[in-house]
Amino acid sequence: MQAPPPAPAHNAIPHPNAPLIDDIRIYAITKDAEGKFYKLRGKASVETTDLLLSADEIDYHEDTGDAEARGNVRFIHYAGGEDIHCDRADYNINEETGRFYEIHGTTPARIEARPGVLTTSSPFYFQGKWAERLKERYVLHHGFITNCKMPKPWWTLRGPVFDIIPGDRAIARNAMFRLRGIPLFFTPFFYKSLERLPRKSGFLTPNIGNSSRRGKMVGGGYYWAINRSLDATYRGQLFTERGFAHHVDFRGKPIRGTDFNFILYGVNDRGLPQPDGTRLKQGGYLFSVEAKSQLPAGFQAFADINYLSSYVFRQQFTESFYEAIFSEVHSTGFVTKHWSSFGFNVVGQRDQVFLSTEPGDAINIRKLPEAQLLSRQREVSHKVLPVWFSLWSSNGLEYRTQPLFQTRQFVNRSDFEPTVTTALRWKWLTLLPSFSIRETYYGSSVQDGRIADDNYLRSAREFNVDLSLPSFARTFQGSHLLGKHLRLKHVIEPKASFRYVSGIGGDFSKLIRFDETELLSDTTEAEVGIVNRLYAKRANGNVDEVFSWELFQKRFFDPTFGGAIVPGTRNVLISSTDFTPFAFLDRPRNYSPVNSTVRLNPRPGFGMEWRADYDPLRGGITNSSVLADFHYSTYTVSLGHNQVRCIVLAIPGVPVPACEDPSANRLSPVANQFTGLLGFGKDNRRGWSAAFGATYDYREGVMRYSTTQVAYNSDCCGISVQYRRFSFGTRNENQFRVAFAIANIGSFGTLKKQERIF
Repeated sequence: MQAPPPAPAHNAIPHPNAPLIDDIRIYAITKDAEGKFYKLRGKASVETTDLLLSADEIDYHEDTGDAEARGNVRFIHYAGGEDIHCDRADYNINEETGRFYEIHGTTPARIEARPGVLTTSSPFYFQGKWAERLKERYVLHHGFITNCKMPKPWWTLRGPVFDIIPGDRAIARNAMFRLRGIPLFFTPFFYKSLERLPRKSGFLTPNIGNSSRRGKMVGGGYYWAINRSLDATYRGQLFTERGFAHHVDFRGKPIRGTDFNFILYGVNDRGLPQPDGTRLKQGGYLFSVEAKSQLPAGFQAFADINYLSSYVFRQQFTESFYEAIFSEVHSTGFVTKHWSSFGFNVVGQRDQVFLSTEPGDAINIRKLPEAQLLSRQREVSHKVLPVWFSLWSSNGLEYRTQPLFQTRQFVNRSDFEPTVTTALRWKWLTLLPSFSIRETYYGSSVQDGRIADDNYLRSAREFNVDLSLPSFARTFQGSHLLGKHLRLKHVIEPKASFRYVSGIGGDFSKLIRFDETELLSDTTEAEVGIVNRLYAKRANGNVDEVFSWELFQKRFFDPTFGGAIVPGTRNVLISSTDFTPFAFLDRPRNYSPVNSTVRLNPRPGFGMEWRADYDPLRGGITNSSVLADFHYSTYTVSLGHNQVRCIVLAIPGVPVPACEDPSANRLSPVANQFTGLLGFGKDNRRGWSAAFGATYDYREGVMRYSTTQVAYNSDCCGISVQYRRFSFGTRNENQFRVAFAIANIGSFGTLKKQERIF
């Protein structure tokens, strides 16, 4: 007689005291043997390397491997982790087949820890009238499964037959899903992959919802695992008030080093009912392609292609507020190779900017193709002074069209810019001067406001100097406001640079604007700035930047930028875009606004940033952006404010209209919006979670977008309810969405993972 073995843990490998392979260990308080037939009574058990069968009584035949167990039967499969309890079992040890009666037990869950996916470490619990094991396959009859805590599970899936292969798949037929005992839906066939990386074709969980403008929403889909390298997903959705929506996702890895993802979304819109009985159709489609591939000889290919049939379609049918208000579409594809300090690119690019929702009211710029040869800085000499050389060059066919303006289909543009840089050091001062020559050839130009076929050569010379000044620092003891035992270090960093560009002069107006290349103008300017930084050394030795304040301003010695400034219009030049994203050149001027950036991070979990431009010419702050975030435990607070002052451009000799006048020509689009998010909870937090986010337009007095989400997660499942409100353009609607998630399995409903707050 031997002592009974300890019960193994779930998902356990055979414990150290397990029998050797092909050995069988039997135990009982009393044992009667009739040849190879054993009658085991009292704490009886039969154990192999892979399994343990224990009961009050076991009749076991050593030659055939048949075992009949009765009373408090327990079957444990070490490798698979199944732990089964039943009243009676007939099992063949050699064949690993058998039957279990009045069964209940557990099997380990496969945890997929991904953001936005509810997880639990609880095993799956199953119960039924009887079950059979056929090698690696279990068939449960007239029972249910759940991964909730017993005896009162939140959800159960009940059915007459469950066919399970651990680590492979689980199938339920004619099953009823119940939540707290309430029947929710019936499924004639339910398939769940148990593989680590499942790829099985099948129908997706249906979804339903409601929208005040689209009506009831009912949808479903199908996932097609074409082969090990390709798959496709189709989702269809019916909007009872508008029509059908289609979503196709085709992905693949056809060869090693190559993958792609194609997405198509479109709506066959019946139209929005109008007061006169007609319908305003706003349907359309969009598609995107992302791809990359490793090519021979060290070349690489990348593509990010996007196409939108109409801006009004995006505004009406996109589910994201920020995507709906984004009025640009960008597509880029290129082949590249890099060696040593050099790089070579062949680029195809298309940029589209929608000016309004009216058809054709957009700017389209295309590069197809454009070849680029470049070299990053490389040292070519270090004898007297270090000398670095860099290069940028391109040659391509460009095209631009917009209302009342169109170039030829292919306009040649060649650009060549070599740059030489050196360094001069003396004690604590460092000068980094650089000089470049830029030659740009155009196959067309602008003559008297019209596109002409006259060639044009732009020759520019540019000289830059960056002055590196010493920093000033002081260390002192901090206050308890920022933390106990805190030491602070205040650092002042002065900065200065000078830039001179010549050779362009008054010919700036002849250039066709394709990209930032055409924004280069004559200038003589100096930029000065100062940065204050405050570092804190915590008691644990960590050093953090808790505060910084940057102040910069430019001085323009040529206020007209070589005649490039046109008074009374918005002028965009390199000198302004590399300083601030907000336009400020509407007239000749000697000074730029003062650019200020304040960052505050006194403690982990709290941060604030304030960016603003103060324009002394206009006597005030022209734009301001504030963002503050606070995180503590499960609490989240985020507040923001964006404001752009209304500045009406003055044309000499013409009365200045009011800002509200539709004919007013503004320097920048006016904005005054507040954003905020208040939340309590986390993705996998047990119990209640809630959050509210909104964007409020103070100038228009309208809540542009708001969303409220309430969620409750139990030990094994969760439900999320979200209400969203859109109000922009012609879109004014309410949406109500819901999702039910089962831990380690998935979720169904109309609330997508990427649309949730948590």
